[in-house]
Amino acid sequence: MASDETRRLLRHPAAPKRATLLELLLDVVYVAALALLSMRLAEEVTWLAAAQVLVLLMAVWWVWSITALLTDFYNPDEPKIQVIVAWAMLGSIVMTASLPQAFAGLGWLFAGMYVAIHVVRGFVLIAVLRGHQAQIRAARFLCWFVLSGALWLAGAFLPASTRLLLWGIALVIDYVSAALRYPTPWLGRVPLSQYDKASEHLGERYQQFVILTLGDIILVPLLISGQHGLNPQRMGMLLLAFVTMLLLWQIYVHRAGALLQTAIDSGPRRATRWAPYTHLLMVAGIVCTAAGFEQLVSQSRTRAGLGLVGVIVGGPALFLIGRTVFEYELFGKFSWSRLVWLVVLVGTAPAFLPLTPVAVAAFTGTVLLGVALSDAARSTDWHWPGRRRTRS
Repeated sequence: MASDETRRLLRHPAAPKRATLLELLLDVVYVAALALLSMRLAEEVTWLAAAQVLVLLMAVWWVWSITALLTDFYNPDEPKIQVIVAWAMLGSIVMTASLPQAFAGLGWLFAGMYVAIHVVRGFVLIAVLRGHQAQIRAARFLCWFVLSGALWLAGAFLPASTRLLLWGIALVIDYVSAALRYPTPWLGRVPLSQYDKASEHLGERYQQFVILTLGDIILVPLLISGQHGLNPQRMGMLLLAFVTMLLLWQIYVHRAGALLQTAIDSGPRRATRWAPYTHLLMVAGIVCTAAGFEQLVSQSRTRAGLGLVGVIVGGPALFLIGRTVFEYELFGKFSWSRLVWLVVLVGTAPAFLPLTPVAVAAFTGTVLLGVALSDAARSTDWHWPGRRRTRS
């Protein structure tokens, strides 16, 4: 039989929906993490570097996503839950500090902290939830993180190429097990009814994270300009970065972003299960875009080249894909106008390889402006929630 103290650990339906100050403090750590990842990609735009950055980003994102889910299911004002959030914050700081050398000499530190965050959280929750049904939920999560953790730790002591492979497999386990609701021998899967308990708090957390991530598009270019001096060329690039950031923000908040909380109220099950995956695509797109503008500000080029076109065009393309899938999963509506703009963006990108970087950035911004205007034009025909999807 669970005690009253144990029951208080779970979030009450009438609890405040706003994020706590501790949760907002946690998000600050991720501003540095995402900035380091975009800087890492900007230094070396190759397929190998992109794969390494993607693996590191997926790990960092998963820690944040699981912590956001934790504070939505449990009461973030309870001291025991706050200790778990503080532990995730400390671990995230260590992971962030080791990011630049995660595929070099500090792989053990990055992987060790990733595993420790998840495993320690699981053991603590099992201990404090004694006698409560939620203890089984924590046990399911812990079993899968122990399984993937073995690959994380093994890969940390192997060469970089093998490390990338093992960490990639570990991430597949983490992401797929969550999508399948953590099926565990003798314990079963997380009941779908538990996903229906998601609150507006979770929607707010995702919106806050996306807004913070968008800030990285302008953050590092500003720092670079401050270090190397501001000239007309850098000023122009900063303005382009600023406009791109605003357009991505507008595309995100239009309908699906602004109505995420309403969608969670109406159909929390789908929003809770799909938001981590669709938002990962959007965050990856923002990191890629930020890397492109960091290159534009720090380097003088007369020809864009494949790498720069890849990040300047690929970033917004990833964002648009994630945003389109996100809208479809929440509302059952598919934006054909956004798909047309996406085809224009990707299809004409090769023509910009011999042109100047400014032309590539300006073209991408023009496409994003077209997306934003198309969204605004079709909003008059939008009857939310439209066709509701019943599949879970």
